[in-house]
Amino acid sequence: MTKGGMESVEVFTSEGKGRGLKAQKEFLPGDVIFAEPAYAAVVFDSLTHVICHTCFKRQERLHRCGQCKFAYYCDRTCQRAAWLNHKNECSAIKKHGKAPTENIRLAARIMWKIEREGSGLSEGCLVSIDDLQNHVDSFDEEEKKELRADVESFLEFWPPQSQQFGMQYISHIFGVISCNGFTLSDQRGLQAVGVGIFPNLCQANHDCWPNCTVIFNNGKIELRALSKISPGDELTVSYVDFLNVSEERRKQLKKQYYFDCSCEHCKKQIKDDLMLAVKEGEGKPSAETVKEVVQFSKDTLEKINKARLEGLYHEVVKLCRECLKKQEPVLGDTNIYLLRILSIASEVLSYLQMFEEAADYAKRMVDGYLKIYHPNNAQLGMAVMRAGVTHWHAGLIEAGHGLICKAYAILLITHGPSHPITKDLEVMRVQTEMELRMFQQNEFMYYKMREAALKNQKIQVMPEPSNETSPSLFHKKE
Repeated sequence: MTKGGMESVEVFTSEGKGRGLKAQKEFLPGDVIFAEPAYAAVVFDSLTHVICHTCFKRQERLHRCGQCKFAYYCDRTCQRAAWLNHKNECSAIKKHGKAPTENIRLAARIMWKIEREGSGLSEGCLVSIDDLQNHVDSFDEEEKKELRADVESFLEFWPPQSQQFGMQYISHIFGVISCNGFTLSDQRGLQAVGVGIFPNLCQANHDCWPNCTVIFNNGKIELRALSKISPGDELTVSYVDFLNVSEERRKQLKKQYYFDCSCEHCKKQIKDDLMLAVKEGEGKPSAETVKEVVQFSKDTLEKINKARLEGLYHEVVKLCRECLKKQEPVLGDTNIYLLRILSIASEVLSYLQMFEEAADYAKRMVDGYLKIYHPNNAQLGMAVMRAGVTHWHAGLIEAGHGLICKAYAILLITHGPSHPITKDLEVMRVQTEMELRMFQQNEFMYYKMREAALKNQKIQVMPEPSNETSPSLFHKKE
């Protein structure tokens, strides 16, 4: 079962999981198993004017489509490349008077492609759109209500001269989007900017400790090996962040993807003990105290989210410090509630340019993450990178360079050498190496030069903390 560029994988029936993908040859960590362009993809409603509708890169100045005044592109090249997919959309938006929501736009793009090419296997696809799962039967009342509203809006937008589809088929397409829509991130991989359908990727089953990762790079998604994979091994990806106890991950997977996770880590509750760790030794806290501190942490995280949404970053720092004071005598170094607060505190303090305190929290966060995450986890790599940059800005050049090198090694596997973020990291690695050599030769001169450099140029400000964690794999309504 192989198609163009997909020779190294095959679709098979995975016991208890339906279809799955398995390797046809050996792969080593960092190998690209396949790269797949989107069958159809759209930019999120909130970002349509700042993200290119073809390559999904964030740009300062974009060209607007002169016809519909809705689509934006980097340049004429991106605009020309988009025309096949934008042509019908363009005239439908003009007739409709405004652009519909991202779900409707994505469904319409899928249907126009079906109108052009039929719904059978398209080139390079292992499965057809018709064969993708829609899980509509598992929808609860709220989801069914949303589905009906989407179908209604779609019918209002869909031009009468285009091929007409039955209600059941339209519902199937919306179901496919709901459970297979993949999150697209900007070129730096830091912000979710759109949603697309990738039929081959949809065949990869979930595992909380997977052997593959997915990255959006240069307009395509890449399925990359995280560990050594032998011919015949099933290829798995994680649909959710591992930084949650098994029971919570299973709940999330059931709610969003309608299946019960039976992976090894969930069955054996592997690493749950680390994520719920409490202080050991003489003053071991009582179960009651632990319960109180965990509840206090949950309440604080809610307050933090509210303050972050309002941009009240000094308030966030105050809440983090108060929470850490309560957590530190009670929770273990790998406890997820402690790690969540450390992560927020280090990110927000870096943004406020309070680098020394941020570096201390970032170091503790990374030490905890290294004990929990798979050594080649993309989120771990990004967290180590952030911590490295924070240490560098704090003038802690040895620790900063060490962390940046560690992050670079992880990202070479998860993102690959051509990804913009890996290239950025390579520049930082060279720069910090140079500074470290200077520091080792003459510490006094290093600090003098650093001081002068900081006086002459504004220190590079960290990006404003977003309320999102890193973009999740699939685009789901929470």
